Amino acid sequence: MSNTNSPIDMMKDHIRRYLASNGEDGHIMYGSPCLILSTTGKKSGEIRQVALIYGKHGNNYVVMGSKGGSDIPPAWYQNLCANPLAHIQVKAEKMAVKMRVAEGKERQTLWGIMTAIFPDYIEYQKKTTRELPVVVLEPA
Repeated sequence: MSNTNSPIDMMKDHIRRYLASNGEDGHIMYGSPCLILSTTGKKSGEIRQVALIYGKHGNNYVVMGSKGGSDIPPAWYQNLCANPLAHIQVKAEKMAVKMRVAEGKERQTLWGIMTAIFPDYIEYQKKTTRELPVVVLEPA
């Protein structure tokens, strides 16, 4: 058995620890708060989980579809575009959410919130010609 520390293996381990501890181990990732997003795979129909840095705006949670500045959006974002209903876990709190992409003034406001939480998003945006989606997760 290989003892690799690939990004996928590290993400799986992070999610496992987060869920097992109700976020006590893993709520802070890269110095920022994170949640676990569970989507339905658009091709597979299977539940897919990812840990994402988040911000709050009112009752909504905000995440970025950055994928490190890749020209291709992250799989979780593509899954949400196909089926905007999902679930999140923030520490021990679990809830159903519906996704939408922020636009206009709201996007500007939320972009400011998210770049204050994780300034690397600014550099990620410079790496790609696609506009990084600012994703609003509203309680469903």
